[in-house]
Amino acid sequence: MELGLAGKVVLVTGGSGSIGAAMAEAFAAEGAHVALTFRDNAQRAEELARVIGERGGRAMVVKYDLADPAAIRSCVSAVLDEWGRLDVLVLSASAQDGTRTAPVNFEDVPPEEWSPLLRADVEGSFHTVQAVLPAMRRQAWGRIILISANIVARGAPGDEAFVSSKMALHGLGRTLATELAPDGILVNVVAPGGHGEQGLPAPLPRGEAGEVRRAGRRTDQAHAQPGPSRRQGVDTRGRRQHRAVPGVRGQRERQRSGDPRGRGGH
Repeated sequence: MELGLAGKVVLVTGGSGSIGAAMAEAFAAEGAHVALTFRDNAQRAEELARVIGERGGRAMVVKYDLADPAAIRSCVSAVLDEWGRLDVLVLSASAQDGTRTAPVNFEDVPPEEWSPLLRADVEGSFHTVQAVLPAMRRQAWGRIILISANIVARGAPGDEAFVSSKMALHGLGRTLATELAPDGILVNVVAPGGHGEQGLPAPLPRGEAGEVRRAGRRTDQAHAQPGPSRRQGVDTRGRRQHRAVPGVRGQRERQRSGDPRGRGGH
């Protein structure tokens, strides 16, 4: 399916991370020119850019630091100098490496840890969006994607800094969407779940996993297809079977025989 991304210039912050790298590859596969950022892992970003180039795509690598407004402005300037425009911003970078593997009690979180993390993620997002907007306004076209996390809906004990900074993106995104829509700039927040590099729990044994799949509903129908009621069953071919309900059969027989009790009489 043609997504209209051919020739568009995309800046993916956190491009050396797992989610950012996957998005960078996807944009490049659609013909976009992709700028990958890194803070410390230049080698990984350069390797990804090389792979994209070998597949026929175009990519550049730019240093970026959420905690450094000057580095943010320099990054955006480098992209504009290279390709002359900037169409899409994917704000995937974070000063935090996801949720803690060993959460601590909230009262034990040192202020010197909390403040820099929130400042980098929240203020870094502010500075990055602010830096790309002049180019997008001139073009009267732009797309901004803020990467949050699905744990903001339920919380994560011990990860208050991470959850708070990601929740801030939702407020920022909704406000920007309202302000920027008249200029042809669309803003969305995407909240992905866990992924393979976050130390997820080990998969269930094959037999148990099969039981879970059979007991649950298909994920794409979880909200659209309610399961059978207590008065229904499902046969082996997936068709519903109606079980006899006490009193219903007798009522139907009385209706057929003309018994007034089957017509709602008492």
